Amino acid sequence: MAEQDPIEVRMSERDGAIVVHPDGEIGYHEAPTLRNKLKVAFDRSPRKVVADLANVDYMSTPGLATLVEALQISKRTKVPLVICGLNERVLAIFEIAKLQTVFTIVGGVDEAVRG
Repeated sequence: MAEQDPIEVRMSERDGAIVVHPDGEIGYHEAPTLRNKLKVAFDRSPRKVVADLANVDYMSTPGLATLVEALQISKRTKVPLVICGLNERVLAIFEIAKLQTVFTIVGGVDEAVRG
């Protein structure tokens, strides 16, 4: 029987941007799935990659590390990474780690794609 990913991560395309939509908590077991999807998104050479975290209830250190790794890919490829849809709990984790100043964070997907 095939092993199932611990988290669902959908991808969509809007106006030349690839939007990555993880759904659920992102911890140690879920981070590799998110990492793989983000790498696929950057490999497509889009205008921009958007991480839509609207359906992420919680993120731990491995999730943050995955996004930092995606930011490094963004800088290397010159494809902007924008994060959106953070709830208060996830935003607090970014603030505790002082990462809200490192990432481009906006309210929602529309703003992320347009900006």
